Amino acid sequence: MNTRLFLRSILCTASFAATSLAGAVDLEAVYQKAEQSDPLIREADANRLAALEARPQARAALLPQISAGGSYDDSSSDGSRTFFQSTGTGIAIVNIDSESDATRTSWDLTLRQNVFRWENWVALRRASATVAQAEADYAAARQDLILRTAQGYFSVLAAQDTLEAAQATYDAIARQLEQSEKRFEVGLIAVTDVQEAKAASDSASASLIQAKRNLATTQEQLRELTGETFDELARPGPDMPLAGPDPANADDWVRLAMEQNLHLVSSRLAADITRENISAQRGGHYPSLDLVVSRSQYDLEADFSSGGFSGPNNSDSEDTSVTLQLTVPIFSGGATSSRVRQAGYQHRAARERLERVARQTERETRDAYLGVNAEVARVRSLRQAVESANTALQATEAGYEVGTRTSVDVLDARRQLFDAQTNYARSRYDYLINVLRLRLAAGTLDGTGISDINRLLTENVQLR
Repeated sequence: MNTRLFLRSILCTASFAATSLAGAVDLEAVYQKAEQSDPLIREADANRLAALEARPQARAALLPQISAGGSYDDSSSDGSRTFFQSTGTGIAIVNIDSESDATRTSWDLTLRQNVFRWENWVALRRASATVAQAEADYAAARQDLILRTAQGYFSVLAAQDTLEAAQATYDAIARQLEQSEKRFEVGLIAVTDVQEAKAASDSASASLIQAKRNLATTQEQLRELTGETFDELARPGPDMPLAGPDPANADDWVRLAMEQNLHLVSSRLAADITRENISAQRGGHYPSLDLVVSRSQYDLEADFSSGGFSGPNNSDSEDTSVTLQLTVPIFSGGATSSRVRQAGYQHRAARERLERVARQTERETRDAYLGVNAEVARVRSLRQAVESANTALQATEAGYEVGTRTSVDVLDARRQLFDAQTNYARSRYDYLINVLRLRLAAGTLDGTGISDINRLLTENVQLR
């Protein structure tokens, strides 16, 4: 199933004479900057690299463990000993002086090879699942970055479109206020019309200020993601083509999501890991067998003198041993059984989390599918609404000129046009976001998704 078909159908209907974006920063360029700058994706990459170490660590437990040690001791002592000694004429006090210098050197080398330990073999299988989960989590983080970048990018464009509409509305109402004041001066209209125009001008000014604030806020949010600010961005042209999902069946998308959604894949692997943990903890009941080979050497060089006697006292020894150690656990106070039960509960929690993520994935997939279809219809309806509101405004202004409509009618028509323009601009971006959300839910969103959307951005807009 090729999930890019419906985007390709958009591109096939688009004009090949697209405007050059040489002076603007487009969605693809912004995403590349986000890849380099976003702290979340760098954090995810560091976590992935850390998790990859699980495999060599598990493999190390199955390899020989070699350790060495040694000591060197240089000591000397001086002393005397006093004792009573019986003689033929009585008891004599005898003092004996003693002195010694000794140098002791020893070293040992030990090789330990595990022959059988159940938890070590389980750890090797578990490490493979841990590495696979880390790769899935990192890939999911990259997909999330694509969506977050697109949302931030289109939020800026939506704020810019709103600002343009607010500016045009304010300028038009300002001209109407000026006309109303001139008409009032010559007695053609009542003062209430001037007051209505003045109130509308104040409201439009407040809306313009808010629109500028919203644009600055969305620009800061995009800067937080990319580490840079942008003065010019590319946006869709007025004739951006629309297409529904292909395949046009929500169940097909759900089946694809159940197989490829990366959050769901990660949850399955997490359940596998907790199942392996149960087996590893049960290994605490099993015997273990180790082969231990050791070699040691001890050297003593000493000079000793006491009571008129002196001489060397040297010795050395070398030992080599090969031992097969069998360890059979008999009783550990219930700790091993407790750890087995704990691992079982953790596995149960992981299976419930898997079920939760599966249901959430299905809901998000169906919602994104419906969102694409709904936004296609909504964009078309709002495009027509803008045309209708513009026609209504022109008719109302013409009626105002001949006296059949009031200034209030003109102001209401202008506000309706402003709302229609704002909603239409946002609906186009919502459509593109829902396209990406559907591919994200299906697990097929990658850099080509950004490229496909980027081809639809055929206009440059200067951010104010």
